[in-house]
Amino acid sequence: MLLAFACLVFAFLFADMALKLGFFAAGGAFVAVAGVAVVTRLGRRRTVQRDIEVLEAFAEDDPAPILTTDETGSVLFANAAAGHLWGAAPGRAIGALLSETVTGADQMLERLRQRTREGGIAQEDVVGREGRIRIGLRALAGGRLLWRIEPLPGRGVAAEGPEPPVLPVLTVGRSGAVLYMNMAARALLGRRIRRLEDVLQDLPLRPGGVHQFATPEGPRSFTVSTSESSLGRQEIVLQPLDASEPEAARAGGFDHVPVPLLNVTPDGRILHANARACRLLDVASADGSNISEFMEGLGRPITDWLSEAAAGRDLHRSEFLRLARQDREFFVQVTLNRVMESGRAELVAVLNDATELKTLEAQFVQSQKMQAIGQLAGGVAHDFNNLLTAISGHCDLLLLRHDQGDPDYADLVQINQNANRAAALVGQLLAFSRKQTLRPEVMDLRDTLSDLTHLLNRLVGEKVRLTLRHDPVLPAIRGDRRQLEQVMMNLVVNARDAMTEGGEIVIETERLVLQEALKRDRATVAPGAYVSVKVIDEGCGIAPEKLQKVFEPFFTTKRTGEGTGLGLSTVYGIVKQTGGFIFVDSEQGRGSCFTLLLPAQEAPRQLAAPAGTEAQRRLADRGAGVVMLVEDEAPVRAFAARALRLRGYTVIEAETAEEALERLEDPDLAVDVFVTDVVMPGMDGPTWVRKALAARPETRVVFVSGYAEEAFGDGQTVVPNSVFLPKPFSLDELTETVHGQMG
Repeated sequence: MLLAFACLVFAFLFADMALKLGFFAAGGAFVAVAGVAVVTRLGRRRTVQRDIEVLEAFAEDDPAPILTTDETGSVLFANAAAGHLWGAAPGRAIGALLSETVTGADQMLERLRQRTREGGIAQEDVVGREGRIRIGLRALAGGRLLWRIEPLPGRGVAAEGPEPPVLPVLTVGRSGAVLYMNMAARALLGRRIRRLEDVLQDLPLRPGGVHQFATPEGPRSFTVSTSESSLGRQEIVLQPLDASEPEAARAGGFDHVPVPLLNVTPDGRILHANARACRLLDVASADGSNISEFMEGLGRPITDWLSEAAAGRDLHRSEFLRLARQDREFFVQVTLNRVMESGRAELVAVLNDATELKTLEAQFVQSQKMQAIGQLAGGVAHDFNNLLTAISGHCDLLLLRHDQGDPDYADLVQINQNANRAAALVGQLLAFSRKQTLRPEVMDLRDTLSDLTHLLNRLVGEKVRLTLRHDPVLPAIRGDRRQLEQVMMNLVVNARDAMTEGGEIVIETERLVLQEALKRDRATVAPGAYVSVKVIDEGCGIAPEKLQKVFEPFFTTKRTGEGTGLGLSTVYGIVKQTGGFIFVDSEQGRGSCFTLLLPAQEAPRQLAAPAGTEAQRRLADRGAGVVMLVEDEAPVRAFAARALRLRGYTVIEAETAEEALERLEDPDLAVDVFVTDVVMPGMDGPTWVRKALAARPETRVVFVSGYAEEAFGDGQTVVPNSVFLPKPFSLDELTETVHGQMG
């Protein structure tokens, strides 16, 4: 309208007729638009008012009190139930009305308004003067708010029929101050108390536990149920348990407490188990049974524990027990409380589901155990690799001086072969600790399994059939062929051992594309393309409680002397180091299925190197150049130095990195290749090499180690012009590697 008025004023100010007509037309247009807006707004208001009138008409007959207010909280409408509760409500403030029913109404109303502004609807359960009520709030059009005060069944202001006795309820703040007590709590405790510790005789408060409260008649036992409310408040409900309560009331209250409870004699006989406890124990009724029939794992007789608790010792101290359930592994946290019944001591056992807690604890312990064993295996393998390098290396030196006609030649070959077998065993330890050096290559699993079929058929024997099923569009994978063959052999041998009467083992490959993350067995498989390999048998299967332990080291389902328990843990280590996942499904009497998920390599595969390439890479008989050899193990250093000198190299030996750096301070000393151990006392190999390369950047490097190549590369920049040679290495491998660096 202001724009229209301005246009008319300008029309009178200008003398030019064209301008006058233009401003008159613009003013008329603005007047028309404003008129349409006013009509639309009036129509919308009528629609909103009509909707609100319909809503209020429906609310009039609702048995729960319903009110509508404006944004300030002033009541605009109250239905009949609200009028019966508060009298003439319109015009009064909603806060003043609810303060007559709820303690702390102002804070509660502000919380509801805030949540309504965020989501349009909110509700909160609170303890009222006469019981628990639910207050709901919904935002209406036109800035109005709809309030509904709904008594909870059996305890509300509008409950019909006979009501059970109202339980004592206290509202406790974050600091422990008692903010509210209902009439039942005041009558029970005899006064309005300031803090919970004024009446609670056995602090601290344990939700679900049985506590002694001071009453005018003396100490009484109550089962304490708690629920968290907003702003850190806690509502505490007291359920009487002592002998002064009528037996029927005690049994009824015991059954309706929302916590699993057992009433137990000191000798373990269950007098009564409430419904929650029966569901936890997975029985219809436990009354008359002995508690030891359902629980185990205390480490001493359960009756001894119960007797001590009945005598007043170790009360309220929780014990974690395993339930004797067949469907799954289940743990409970049990807290004992003593009550007196007809002059004799009885126990109330409060049960809490502790399965998740024990699972997390087991995962933590398992990770610590695996880490410790992995470090031990890696350390043992490192030391063994040093010993095997010295043994096989000196054996190679001896073989250079003996030909096949020599009487000692066969003995030397035996030493060499057994050293290689020992190296393979050490490789298993490193595979278990995921520290072995892999030789990854892009491969087609169908070719790998076809090459392995002959060996696998010999392994399974005559009573077992081996069947291969391949996906015709199977993508390639990247991995160490030798290690993956070991994985398949371990899985097939385990499948064979599970079928004592014979049967069929199926190896099935498939291309698998995950559109979203797969979460299973505490592992998360990222979306992407994978090659799935399944090894399926028809054996005896694995018990459910043992499924999660099959990959643990030294765990085996075989009889003593038939298995070491290292096979599947080694498989697990190889698969994880390859970047894959392994899962197991099993049903007793039906067989097992081990599933490998290996990342697919969708890129084009590299062609295999020509057959003559390896021969062309063979080292010439003689070499030339200066090699600095740094190795703290004297036998390894002695063998390596002799091997390099036999091939014509000049060798400068150093026992430590510090000694090597000291020798390199001579500017006249020319060195072509550094050959250094990675892990040494004092300064390690990569560190001293980086310092040496600062002054000699063109020098090439050969790192040797009994650990995996990745063990010293994590988080560090790659040393330029360097290669890695794993221990144990032979004479030819060492000299070929040095020759390659010289070139």
